Amino acid sequence: MAAGTTTVGTTTVGTTTVGTTAGIGGATGAGAGEGSGSGSGRRAASTGRLRRTLLAALVAAAVVVPVAAAASPGVPAPAPVAFADGAAPHDRYDANRANLAEASRMAEAAGRTGRAGKLRAMDAAGAARFLAFDGRGAGRAVEVFGDLETADRVTVLVPGSDTTLDTYQRFRAGAVSLQQRLQAEHPRSAVVAWLGYDTPGTVSTTVLTADRADEAAAELGPFLDRLRDMAGPGAHLSLLCHSYGSVVCARTGTAPEVTDMVLFGSPGTGAGSARDLPTKARVWAGRGGGDWIGNVPHVRLGGIGFGTDPVDPAFGARTFAAGPAGHSDYLKPGSESLDNLAAIVLGTAATATTTAPEVRHA
Repeated sequence: MAAGTTTVGTTTVGTTTVGTTAGIGGATGAGAGEGSGSGSGRRAASTGRLRRTLLAALVAAAVVVPVAAAASPGVPAPAPVAFADGAAPHDRYDANRANLAEASRMAEAAGRTGRAGKLRAMDAAGAARFLAFDGRGAGRAVEVFGDLETADRVTVLVPGSDTTLDTYQRFRAGAVSLQQRLQAEHPRSAVVAWLGYDTPGTVSTTVLTADRADEAAAELGPFLDRLRDMAGPGAHLSLLCHSYGSVVCARTGTAPEVTDMVLFGSPGTGAGSARDLPTKARVWAGRGGGDWIGNVPHVRLGGIGFGTDPVDPAFGARTFAAGPAGHSDYLKPGSESLDNLAAIVLGTAATATTTAPEVRHA
């Protein structure tokens, strides 16, 4: 999820106020009549009303405010390159750079100069390394930073909502920052920025359900298997999953080569505990002190919402310190969160583990 600013009832996650009688503040009224009836009955009724109120607030935030980062519809682009199984990374890089250049030319010719400029920036003056690229619609891109074929530590960065070709540079900047931090300590490192799915809008109904995540997991799992064969011999893979990307990772089955799965800035995963995830990897969770997502209600009703907060001790993940990071700051150069994410990837995270941050309940 990109850092949005919305106020729902009394819980602030942004700067746009959603006027609704189902705001978070309604929970106070729900418990006002607790002086009558049996204690257990009153508590059950109050809990039910609170959950319904929180769910209504989530839905209101999604449908009242228009989507802030809509993709560029109808931008012409060539079909993505089809590769044979076992195609070498460098063959993929060359073919995808040519496809990217053609997508930029087509967008320019169609008068879509904004998209054309963004695609030229992605080309990085001919130096970009894309394992996959699709310039159609919101677009998809899988980019490598570092020498994948010799790397023995490979990190796959999975983004959250509102990540498209039009917003790609902020995603790339985080991947570059992480790669620079890793290589300073371990030169045989590579980072893969995996925009391999259609991300939901931060303010949309799709961001409240796991539908997009289920579709993405069906792509991410096989990709990890192919990536293992392209990396250096015996490489360890780590999944770093931001915001809605943590929902994707939580639904992705992983092989033993994936040693760590890190959920940061997460709204929840839909699972009740780390033990329920389809992985044998170590599961980590962290949230910065300035991350607005800590105010999102951790409820799950009828397939809407994502339940238990991953930094809650009840979830059972290992926790790491993320300092004062805001929702989009976890990979900021020089930050405590970046240092500790790098420590997890490099296997030195004993110094990074810490007590979980305070879990804020609505």
